[in-house]
Amino acid sequence: MEVSIDLKSFIVDMAIDLRLVLGFSALAFLSIYLPIINETILRSALGHAMVLFVPGYAFIAALFPNRKDLDGIERAALSFGLSIAVVPLIGLGLNFTPWGIRLDPIVVALAIFTLLCVLVANRRRHELPVEDRFNIDFGRAYADIKGELFPASESRLDRILTVILLISIVASILVLAYVFVVPKQGEKFTEFYILGPNGKAENYPTRFISGESKPVIVGIVNHEYRNVTYDLVVALNDSRQITRLYTQQVTIADNQTWERQIDIAPDRPGTSMKLEFLLYADGNMTAPYRDLHLWINVTG
Repeated sequence: MEVSIDLKSFIVDMAIDLRLVLGFSALAFLSIYLPIINETILRSALGHAMVLFVPGYAFIAALFPNRKDLDGIERAALSFGLSIAVVPLIGLGLNFTPWGIRLDPIVVALAIFTLLCVLVANRRRHELPVEDRFNIDFGRAYADIKGELFPASESRLDRILTVILLISIVASILVLAYVFVVPKQGEKFTEFYILGPNGKAENYPTRFISGESKPVIVGIVNHEYRNVTYDLVVALNDSRQITRLYTQQVTIADNQTWERQIDIAPDRPGTSMKLEFLLYADGNMTAPYRDLHLWINVTG
């Protein structure tokens, strides 16, 4: 019980901007994994904001805890710039790990990075006097903005023009957000790839003993702008005989990735045999929609 009370008091004592960062991060990650939400526009909107702004803001908060270090506009601008710099570096680091650059490792890495930055920012702010800690006072910010936009000495015509300007700015932001979140439909295609056991495009199994099983990772990414049912077939072709080693049917939603580890076990010996990975779409089994292959040697 003490742990939950301490955690609650810790969150309550945290500055509102840091609590918003944690809350927004949680919503973004839920939008990725919740079955219904991850098929809506909400996933794209929250995901883009999570990648382009939140990690940079958390990093800035950790670097500059004093309110005199940077003002709000500078923090916002630097947050975009640092996010664009930090996220690719995290991806580059993941490329040298056993997990590789995939959705789950990226989500976990961003969550850990953001959480650590928030904890450091909170600790550094509490080491400063209360009046020097950076915090967002929404009430004061609203009053300052209102005073700047609608001063008491302003004429009625000036106020009308200011309202028109604000409406234009909001409309521009909404149009930009719509174009960004709902992009124009582009080329329709399907990504089809195979990776080695470590999740990278290397160390593919090419030497087998007859009956021996070795893993290969197969991935499908749907960019067809609709749900597609695929038939995956793995076949062994030695120019005299074709044998199916694995078959599976899977339905993938638009812009979704399907990735599985498949154990391959050639059933006969031979040299320079073609291990074919064939992908059929929409039940059309006459010709593969996408195809890949490995040249393998199997000893008896």
